[in-house]
This record gives sequence, C-alpha cells and structure tokens, in this order.
Amino acid sequence: MIEITDLQKIGIGLAGFGVSFLFLGVLFLFDKGLLAIGNILFLSGLGCVTGLERTFRFFFQRHKFKGTSAFFGGIFVVLMGYPLIGMIIESYGFFALFSGFFPVAIDFLSRVPILGSLISRPFMQRLILKLGGDANRTTV
Repeated sequence: MIEITDLQKIGIGLAGFGVSFLFLGVLFLFDKGLLAIGNILFLSGLGCVTGLERTFRFFFQRHKFKGTSAFFGGIFVVLMGYPLIGMIIESYGFFALFSGFFPVAIDFLSRVPILGSLISRPFMQRLILKLGGDANRTTV
C-alpha cells in the first residue's frame, strides 16, 4: 500500500477545498473572491501533494508553455477582477496542460460499475474521441 505523508494529506485537503471554492465561485455567478481563494488553495494543495520540485517541473516544461501561460494568465486575470474572462482563459490552460491525463481518467471511470455503462454509449464514445481519448480502451 502507498504510504501518504502528513504533508500530502494536508495537500489533498487544500486541493479539495480549492476545488470546492472554485465550484462555489462558478455557482455564485463567478464570484471573484471565491475563485481567487480556490485557485490559491488548489495550487498550494498541488504543490504539497506532488512536491514543489515536481510541480515546477510539470508546469514549466518547454512543450507545455502555452498551457502553463494560459493557466497562470487566467489566474492572474481572475485576481485582477475579471473572473469570467479569467476562468475561460484558465479553463483553456487546464485542458492544454492536463489533456494527457484524460485517457487515463476515462479508462479508470469506465471500470466503475455505473459510469462504465454510461461511458460505453455511442454518443459518449464520440465525445471521448473529440476530447482526445482512445475510445477502444474504454469498452467495458
């Protein structure tokens, strides 16, 4: 079993609260205070879970420059007080950065009992192909 350190446990909590604040910020019509706190907590949690060096190596790779600049630029725009525009820019950066993880996440979700049957539907397969996943791997 994988052993989790106390710092990683704190990081999971911070990232969870960050995602919660981001969700509430969007739910409350792009409240800039909640979105700013959510962004800061999420990034802090990510740094605690993976470690600062691995986090910096992930974000500042040469081939991920466009995604990183859009992600952090979106966070900056949110902090400057334009939450809707910032979240659009940040969402583009998020998809550009984490698109490599989507096939793995879809493969994992396809193995979950109820979600697997939903993901195996033809319209979901077309959506997965558009998002860049491998539709053949998600068959249950």
